[in-house]
Amino acid sequence: MKVLSVVGNRPQFVKAAPTSVALRERGIEEVVLHTGQHYDPGLSHVFFEELELAEPRYRLDLRTPDTEAMRIAVAGPLQEERPDWVLVYGDTNSTLAGALAAADADLPLAHVEAGLRSGDLSMPEERNRIEVDRRARLLLCPDERSRDQLSAERVRGRAEVVGDVMQDATRLFAPIAQRRVHARALADLGDEPYAVLTLHREANTEPDRLRRLVAALGAAGWAFVFPVHPRTRKALADGAIELPPSLRAIEPVGYLEMLALVSGAARVVTDSGGLQKEAYWLGVPCVTLRQSTEWVDTVLAGANTLVDPDAPQGLPEILENAQFPTDGPALYGDGRAAARIAEALYTLTPIS
Repeated sequence: MKVLSVVGNRPQFVKAAPTSVALRERGIEEVVLHTGQHYDPGLSHVFFEELELAEPRYRLDLRTPDTEAMRIAVAGPLQEERPDWVLVYGDTNSTLAGALAAADADLPLAHVEAGLRSGDLSMPEERNRIEVDRRARLLLCPDERSRDQLSAERVRGRAEVVGDVMQDATRLFAPIAQRRVHARALADLGDEPYAVLTLHREANTEPDRLRRLVAALGAAGWAFVFPVHPRTRKALADGAIELPPSLRAIEPVGYLEMLALVSGAARVVTDSGGLQKEAYWLGVPCVTLRQSTEWVDTVLAGANTLVDPDAPQGLPEILENAQFPTDGPALYGDGRAAARIAEALYTLTPIS
């Protein structure tokens, strides 16, 4: 059996690591295709080095988030390989491009993180999730809520609850990160408490909103370690937005460095999906600069607070009061999602 995995951005590199190991252990040949959607070294090939992944057979190096350009470029490798499954992760434009190319080639599609919904159709990620799920023959869900969502939408593919493969990665790599990385040295921190900040979603990098967020964060009374995404760095420069001293900007960091930073943080402030979960698994209170989230259970558990990025004035009080619940439930599986994904791909017959 052959599986062609499409990856293109930071979270997908992380998810691919335990999945690749599980596929190999199940005797499945994996061909990795890297679209090049993220091409900054801090967000791309460093993951293959750190996580000791096999080099992608196909590096498209497209350096674009344009879905149609990626769809066209993915078509050739799919025709050449003719895999038994095309495997895509998450909700990025690379995910959608892989799904569309698989449909064009009449190849069965499997979607990791199927069924997630934030309810916000203004987010391109939400539209991508829905479109990919409608095309997938195997829907690999992180939890029962996601499976129930697919059932409510009457999605045709076969849904399997496997857990979240990012939990596999967090359990595996967090202890390594804590041993290998001196987190405070990354931002020249002393002994003071700090928060990790990430800010990169397209809507949050629009000049007016970004300016409001930076001002609110600067007034929050916290020291923020801020690995600056290339999109955000450009938006700051284009808008002539100066960061206050409390936002300690650093270059994008590798996965192990980020795990170490979050493990040592008193708070996480983010607009990322994956970091909401990693904060939860590492026991760190999270504040999410979005009006909605696909990871609803982190909010219901009391570990994650949503803040409207158009009205962030309450950030100081929210950060001060944020706590991790003493009885937080186990969320999104048991750390064995990758093995379940491999088993599902190996044993389940695609639904035509």
